[in-house]
Amino acid sequence: MGNKLAEIAERVRTMREILDIQVEDMAEFTNLTPEEYLEYESGEKDFTFTFLYRCSERFGIDLIELLTGEKPKLSFYSIVRKHKGLPINRRDGFTYNHLAYLFRDKTAEPFLVNAPYREEEQHREISLSYHEGQEFDYILKGSLKVRMEDHIEILHEGDAIYYNSGHGHGMVATGGEDCLFLAVVMKPQEEAE
Repeated sequence: MGNKLAEIAERVRTMREILDIQVEDMAEFTNLTPEEYLEYESGEKDFTFTFLYRCSERFGIDLIELLTGEKPKLSFYSIVRKHKGLPINRRDGFTYNHLAYLFRDKTAEPFLVNAPYREEEQHREISLSYHEGQEFDYILKGSLKVRMEDHIEILHEGDAIYYNSGHGHGMVATGGEDCLFLAVVMKPQEEAE
């Protein structure tokens, strides 16, 4: 993972430099201090999905380009077979499998997400993420404790939530087991057009 982390960090730094974007501007865009931003860009800190998503937004490139260095090429349809999504291990144990990584010019980013159950997270405040667009999450297995700014909701198998992801949101598995869910992150309307 360390080598992969360094490769992604290098792509983030290179894109920022190519586009002549100052560290302070990227830090503000990703809701970080310049020091925190540089920890990500230097590969000292593992990326969160939100950080990578925001960077790809700012750079005007597909998220997959940051993750793999390759541009998605398909434009008619794309099939991803069971257990064959592009794995993205981000956010402290969460595992994301991108389900449309070969398709270019996506209006949405679909993921199969596994959130690990951790007892210590059950009584801590859930940290919040922010990114432009909207998101749809559908629980396939287990339960998910979701924080929507000051609201806490518990979602169970078969439950779904749709929200404006520009508002603070965060989640942890609850109920004593890992939670498996489908997450579809949709780009802002003007970007999708």
